[in-house]
Amino acid sequence: MILTQPKHQLGALSLVVSIGLVAIKFYAYFLTRSQAVLTDALESIINVVTSGFALYSLYLSDLPKDENHPYGHGKIEYLSVGFEGALILFAGVYIFYSAVMAIMHPHTVARPDMGMLLLAVTALVNLGVGFLLVSSGKKLNSVALVGDGQHLYIDALSTLVSCVALVLVIFTGNALFDAGAALLLGVFIVVNGYRMVRRSVSALMDESDVTTVEQVIAELQRHRLPAWIDVHNLRVLRYGANLHIDCHMQMPYYFSLEETHNELNRIEALIKQRFDVEVEMFVHADPCTFAACSLCQMAECPVRQHAFAHEVTWTLANAVKNERHRLH
Repeated sequence: MILTQPKHQLGALSLVVSIGLVAIKFYAYFLTRSQAVLTDALESIINVVTSGFALYSLYLSDLPKDENHPYGHGKIEYLSVGFEGALILFAGVYIFYSAVMAIMHPHTVARPDMGMLLLAVTALVNLGVGFLLVSSGKKLNSVALVGDGQHLYIDALSTLVSCVALVLVIFTGNALFDAGAALLLGVFIVVNGYRMVRRSVSALMDESDVTTVEQVIAELQRHRLPAWIDVHNLRVLRYGANLHIDCHMQMPYYFSLEETHNELNRIEALIKQRFDVEVEMFVHADPCTFAACSLCQMAECPVRQHAFAHEVTWTLANAVKNERHRLH
């Protein structure tokens, strides 16, 4: 795999940084024998595994469409986020269990000052790389990069909690602060792992992207032409960074095939210009019926049977329904 694209290079950076930080954290654990530091180090192992998987998913998502994948390979990025979330979830459960055992059987923390220093360095690195991945991922429309960056944020927060626990141990000499911090981190990690899995499953199950749907509807409404009598059954699916959009557009039934084709091309071009990612759009043309006369604004319609009453504004509430609109 040649790392020529920016998101591939960012994925590789995340992997390299994760490997370096996990080594530092385990060194800190061997110095301190702190349960909180061990918790942090175990989560960092997940960073290494998930960063590697995210890098591979970024490579797969850029592969062109083929006979077996007519919509491309973009959904692999959602699988990457789900895989990362599942590992975080399992790690959180184990960390929670280990923390409970540490509370029941506390032990002395050695050299907490050195451990705190090493963890503080890793937290700063994670925050910096995480910010870079999230901001770049949003610009490149890569859910894998954003997910990887958010995980680094979580890791940095976990590290800061571990640092606070070590500070408390230094000033109080009570090792229960160490185990208590590990317990809190375990709960926090489990919750965030569940959220990542939930987000991944939603995308893989083609849950509607409400924000993008609203943007498509707003663009159609803004540039609406009289021949676009009504739109319904509008759907938007995400395949990684790319979009698949389809809808039904009601048009004058007396239009020739060429006229209808030109209108459909105009709609597709309009939506593709709106988004800075690859958009695949299919518009199905429905012939109008006389029931649509009261909401049709064709000025010189040769077959009109009812006067125009008023326009039906397209919104999220009515454009996604699989039914034609009419005035009652």
